[in-house]
Amino acid sequence: MTQFDFIKDIARFGLENDQEKLKFSLQEMIDHARKTKKTNLAIQLQSILKEAIRVHSTGSASKVSSGIRFDKPSQNKVDDLILEQVTSDYRISDLICKPRIKESLNHFILEHRKKSLLEALDLPIAHKILFHGPSGCGKTLASYIIAGELEKMLMVVNLGAIVSSKLGETSKNLAKVFKMAAAGDCILFLDEFDSLGKVRDYSQDHGEMKRVVNTILQLFDYLPQSTIVIAATNQVGMLDDALIRRFDTQIGFELPGEDEIMALIDLTLKKGVFSVGSKRELKKIIQHAKGLSFYSIQKTLITAMKRSLYQLNTDLIPAQVTIDMNIWGSLVDDEKDSQNHKV
Repeated sequence: MTQFDFIKDIARFGLENDQEKLKFSLQEMIDHARKTKKTNLAIQLQSILKEAIRVHSTGSASKVSSGIRFDKPSQNKVDDLILEQVTSDYRISDLICKPRIKESLNHFILEHRKKSLLEALDLPIAHKILFHGPSGCGKTLASYIIAGELEKMLMVVNLGAIVSSKLGETSKNLAKVFKMAAAGDCILFLDEFDSLGKVRDYSQDHGEMKRVVNTILQLFDYLPQSTIVIAATNQVGMLDDALIRRFDTQIGFELPGEDEIMALIDLTLKKGVFSVGSKRELKKIIQHAKGLSFYSIQKTLITAMKRSLYQLNTDLIPAQVTIDMNIWGSLVDDEKDSQNHKV
């Protein structure tokens, strides 16, 4: 089946209000997106499906066709704090990045595979890792990769939501989440970790914020080494120095260079149906795309693929489609303009 077939099924079952077939079709599309390396789409769809299962399921867990299992958090008032609780099939080969980033991730993963050996020699195990860098450069994907490589459940928490809801309850809520992660031997992924720094700029209670930071420091100190904590931030400069020092490993993600952009293009086009124009035109677009994130570049490429396909004016599946480089170049222009307006 093609992505269009999945979309048609999802629309039909949604209109028919057939929840079981709808969730099954959505999971099939997730599986298809993962196999075709549309990583960001797969992650976003997984989150949507998880929330639907959390709301409608009556059992403790729901297993879907790809082998991804979504588990409902226990009903101890932490449900609203957790965005998703999911296993992952992503592997280190799914990540395009600088060699030093992949090397650091491999070392971190290896420590947990050799956990018994390190414990026997009374050596500490790195289990707190900080990802920092621009949006769309692989931080979230890297957390899914660690979960997939170590075959552990990933518990995704939006720290910003916890901090901004009721500051006075932040410490208590964080303790609940950490306790749940430790009890389930899960990987805890704290997104928007810079929320702890941003609150200081909102004229909040500085004394309460200091207590929140101290709570996290204590939770870090007493967390079992078997429980991994991953924190992600786009603004590492806003974090308290004491918090940064608690992490065993820090990995800075970067915007892609020419080599990474080319690797991303090859990965996206690997099925062979779509091809680019001349090497000169491709090199020009790669040069122009520098400064955009992996996510933004892939988004423009996939949109150019679809619009080039539409130009064939047929519903038959073609054997070959040449991407219109003018369309792609215009999309890159639009994306850069959009990014500049956000600055």
